[in-house]
Amino acid sequence: MRILIVDDHPLVIEGLKALVCERRDTEVVGQAQNGEAAVKCMQELKPDLVIMDITMPKMNGIEAMRQISLACPSVKIIVLSMNADDTIVKEALKAGCLAYVLKSGVYEEISTALDAVVNGDYYLSPEIANVVINSHLCPSFNRTTDKGLNLLSGREKQILQLVTEGYSTKEIGLHLHLSPKTVDSTRRNIMEKLDLHTVPELTRFAVSAGLTSVDF
Repeated sequence: MRILIVDDHPLVIEGLKALVCERRDTEVVGQAQNGEAAVKCMQELKPDLVIMDITMPKMNGIEAMRQISLACPSVKIIVLSMNADDTIVKEALKAGCLAYVLKSGVYEEISTALDAVVNGDYYLSPEIANVVINSHLCPSFNRTTDKGLNLLSGREKQILQLVTEGYSTKEIGLHLHLSPKTVDSTRRNIMEKLDLHTVPELTRFAVSAGLTSVDF
């Protein structure tokens, strides 16, 4: 299995590479530090499997997974995250991941997750499995953030992340190949849909939704 590792922390990447290299059936063919770079690496390296963080700059893991799954449906994806929020877990599963492993248990679980995914099965860390079960059995367990995310398109989520990371309208336009007018219009639509009126409010929402780790 040719593996691409995606995480914005170099130490995490090195640790994962060491774990993966202990196996005889896997090799690391590339690494990236954000979702945008991951999408480009997919096109160049064509790995069989991606191990990916969720919260990363420029493009978060959820959006990257959507683009990767759309372009390469056969690619298997393992999420490795510190986030156990039910909203994020459901978004990751919908975006195409087959396994969701918490970073707190990565050394004990990553090999098990790899075995499961290689065989076409799902794997969830025990804590994540509990989150999914609670969310399914208790609809009231779902948070307001979940409803808000469902209101936004993929493009709107991407622009929301960039706005909360401090990029200007012009920078976002250049980054996404959009006109400044389109960026401004989309940002207004986001604020209307979420009933939020300031950038700090948008940032709080984006952090709770796992789209960004920007402090507020």
